[in-house]
Amino acid sequence: MLHSIRGFFHERKVLEIETPIMLSCTVTDPQIASLALDLAPRRYLHTSPEYPMKRLLAAGSGDIYQVCHTFRAGEHSRTHNPEFTMIEWYRTGFDLRQIMSETAALVARLLSVPGAPVPDTELLTYEDAFRRELDCDALASPTRQLAELCVKHGLAPQSVSSATRDDLLDFLVATQIGPRLGAECITCLHHYPASQAALAQLDAEDPRTALRFEVYVKGLELANGFVELADAGEQRARFSADQKLRAIRGLADIKQDAGLLAALESGLPPCAGVALGFDRVVMLATGATSIDEVMAFAWERA
Repeated sequence: MLHSIRGFFHERKVLEIETPIMLSCTVTDPQIASLALDLAPRRYLHTSPEYPMKRLLAAGSGDIYQVCHTFRAGEHSRTHNPEFTMIEWYRTGFDLRQIMSETAALVARLLSVPGAPVPDTELLTYEDAFRRELDCDALASPTRQLAELCVKHGLAPQSVSSATRDDLLDFLVATQIGPRLGAECITCLHHYPASQAALAQLDAEDPRTALRFEVYVKGLELANGFVELADAGEQRARFSADQKLRAIRGLADIKQDAGLLAALESGLPPCAGVALGFDRVVMLATGATSIDEVMAFAWERA
């Protein structure tokens, strides 16, 4: 499967590169916990190669990809291992539809069975998914209504009281919507709420939404992609908002990545990028029920 991935990008003239796994800065995202190394100065194991890859893009690399081990603290379950393999790539000049199409083509190739038809691709907006699965307007429903819906589907009332609107939406996606997606196809769930843009551009035609998507097959999330934000000022503001939320939640303070911001200031070419969880794709391809089954040395055996 790794050979197939490299062939896929070779055919498309996308350059394979490497970036460091030990970085001086890590992500500010409150939803992601980084592994810090006992070094001076402080270094972190990367949670994704995104920041250094964008620095390469700003330096003129053109289309690039890499296969790398990635690390996230506290993520250990049937579908999570603290160390896992990520495929990350960036395509210059791609819009949201083009990057979704390419991602679905790669997933289809990796999951292909000789003689079987290539699975269809479903493009489903975040808003339409909520309407279809929960008869709810994710963008306009009052937060109180979302809270009631979460309680109905099992979220403890004490958790609701401290939850943000995005926390409530994430709970509903994780427990009610995501598991129903991609049953017979490859589903690209796209146009997430603007509050969940992360490093994606907002949609100029509907600023309530971001040019972000995730890929689901048989209820399992495989990939997360963006039309990449290139505005350094906006990125700095989003980092600051993350830092404030981290402080509210009592999480470690993470400084903003000056190298990434400088790269954006110098000029990031219009591009779209994707991070694909390779081990999860292997799970689906082999019929495994746990990520441990497709790793020679999972967390307990490492």
